[in-house]
Amino acid sequence: MNVRSLDTGAGPFRPLSSERSAARAFRGARVAVCGFAVLAFALGALGSVARPVLAQIAGDVPEELDTVGITEHVDEKIPLDLEFVDEDGREIKLGDYFDGERPVLLTLNYYGCPMLCGLQLNGMVAGLSDMDWTIGDEFEVVTVSINPLETPSLAKAKKQNYLREYGRPEAANGWHFLTGKRLQIDALAEATGFGYEFVPETGEYSHAAAAFVLTPDGRLSRYLYGVVYEPKTVKYSLVEAADGRIGSPLDQIILFCFHYDAEAGAYTPVVMNIMRVGALLTAVVLGAVVGTFWLREHRAKGVDTAGGEL
Repeated sequence: MNVRSLDTGAGPFRPLSSERSAARAFRGARVAVCGFAVLAFALGALGSVARPVLAQIAGDVPEELDTVGITEHVDEKIPLDLEFVDEDGREIKLGDYFDGERPVLLTLNYYGCPMLCGLQLNGMVAGLSDMDWTIGDEFEVVTVSINPLETPSLAKAKKQNYLREYGRPEAANGWHFLTGKRLQIDALAEATGFGYEFVPETGEYSHAAAAFVLTPDGRLSRYLYGVVYEPKTVKYSLVEAADGRIGSPLDQIILFCFHYDAEAGAYTPVVMNIMRVGALLTAVVLGAVVGTFWLREHRAKGVDTAGGEL
């Protein structure tokens, strides 16, 4: 007897319950895949709208910066043997903050800066506060003064202010405020491509606003410009710099689907990679549906065979 017909005289042929379940599952799979595609394109569209806004905000910097620039030295290693003094007056080497496992976020500022440095560090605190990671756990932060006349006591006062704003006391061991001599400062600035100059008329420094994302071994991985730091951009820059040593599997998938757009200052969708992930998701969903359907059919045939033997 053909198992699929099951003509009992009660009316026209109706699909088996397993077939109806499979049909519903297939429709559900199509809906899930379509939903994934719509979500992916929606994220891309949202990013295209949000990026110009962030770029505009980040571009609102003083006119003095027109003569000061930054030359990117991506993938070059900074000199980790440079010696500085931390906020507690201890002599350290820059390499003390690179443990080979966690990335480092570096900024060059000066603690007596009347405007731009405060804007940058406040913006960085705001962005880092919205991250689920904590300074000192997944990554380190190092802030170096470009003014050789500034003291560890001033550095400590600034550290306390920003830690209070950050609101996570445990980050005290992970954010370091350094001072140093002109020779050491200039060597670090040259290595990072950070241009600055002293303006005698005002007694201030003219400089740009940027944060440098470094790999656990001290190589420059990413430059983040401006005074606005979008939490996801910072997080994925750190994940990328750590080369998979930090972050969840989902973070790695997102990095596969997005790439950093230096002009936009954010991670933007890679359509081909999104399609690949979508195809993989489709294959997994359909494979699960077909496998479930096959198991049900196999069990149904086993029950029919056992019933026939009786």
